[in-house]
Amino acid sequence: MIKELENKLHEEIPLTKLMKLKINSYNKNELITSAPLDININDKGTAFGGSLSTITIISSWSLCWLISKELNIDSKNIVVIKNENSYLKPVKKDIYCYTKKPSKEEIQILKEKIDKKGSASIKIESKIIEDNEICVDFKGTYVIKL
Repeated sequence: MIKELENKLHEEIPLTKLMKLKINSYNKNELITSAPLDININDKGTAFGGSLSTITIISSWSLCWLISKELNIDSKNIVVIKNENSYLKPVKKDIYCYTKKPSKEEIQILKEKIDKKGSASIKIESKIIEDNEICVDFKGTYVIKL
């Protein structure tokens, strides 16, 4: 499923291919994505803020897509409606984004609302971590519609 997701991103969101965004792994707790620093670099030799923002937004969207697949929901209509990034430290190495999967309870509520109303929102959190330190902290709200 992660290869399907990576192909989808690269085909339908060309920026992700240019950034060399990679889906590293997915399990019951989190989705891990990455991108190389060398093509996502700024004039200071650190990761470009726009790349960091894009990776957190796309990674969180990707987690919603994976959840939709698991719930057998058509995942064509997933949109971010609100997001906030806090840039805490510069990223000096390849970028690794860790997107936390919501609790089973939150996912169940999402499913029930989608079944009842045809759409629902869910909050997703991502962190870009380097050397065990949080460099970027992301919080976003996504809507999934049938």
